[in-house]
Amino acid sequence: MPRNGRVVLPNYPHHIVQRGHNRQVVFAGDEDYSRYLSDLQELKEAFGIKIYAYCLMSNHVHLLADPGDSASGLSQFMKVLAARATRYRNKLEGRSGTLWEGRYKSSVVESNNYLLACCRYIELNPVRACMVADASEYPWSSYRARIYQSSGHEWLDEDPCFIGLADTPSLRRERYVDFVRQAISAEELRFIRAALQRNQLTGTDRFVDEVERVTGLRIECRGQGRPRAAMKK
Repeated sequence: MPRNGRVVLPNYPHHIVQRGHNRQVVFAGDEDYSRYLSDLQELKEAFGIKIYAYCLMSNHVHLLADPGDSASGLSQFMKVLAARATRYRNKLEGRSGTLWEGRYKSSVVESNNYLLACCRYIELNPVRACMVADASEYPWSSYRARIYQSSGHEWLDEDPCFIGLADTPSLRRERYVDFVRQAISAEELRFIRAALQRNQLTGTDRFVDEVERVTGLRIECRGQGRPRAAMKK
């Protein structure tokens, strides 16, 4: 079967997932996670990429990244990031070969309606996997860095929807915590997963129509309406 074409747009957030080859373990210990985050920080600066959210699981990675003005820079950024992790793992284990699946998945996210929903989806991965009871307990996602403003995570970018939650940083964090603690509906969960799996858009039908007009492409995956919003100021 032919592969679905990936839609990449400048100045839009993209929900990205990259999995280990045959779902093999990518991060075996704390040093592995730390090394990847160090590379992520360095390369986002080098390529002019904004990172709004991340979650590192043992055999896959979720990122919410905005490529800025150069859409082509996103694929190069992911290529270099993946290559560094592969060299590190191969050297550590005295082996050769691939670490990742050949092609990462990505979905352009409609900022106004789905950006915070995708952040929440990403940061709740460890909770859905029954690894922790609360997102704040997991050390390898952006949630703890976002809520507690952890030292060393100053490089994490604040997306405009998060900033729009309130006038003060403390109230933004409080409202985002409440938003994350709301249950994600089964419909929203299926929609985000399907858009990502098919390299399609995470957004409403109106957003899909707009992207079709701009790109001249026919978009298969259609929206399901706005997700339940976080409380705004």
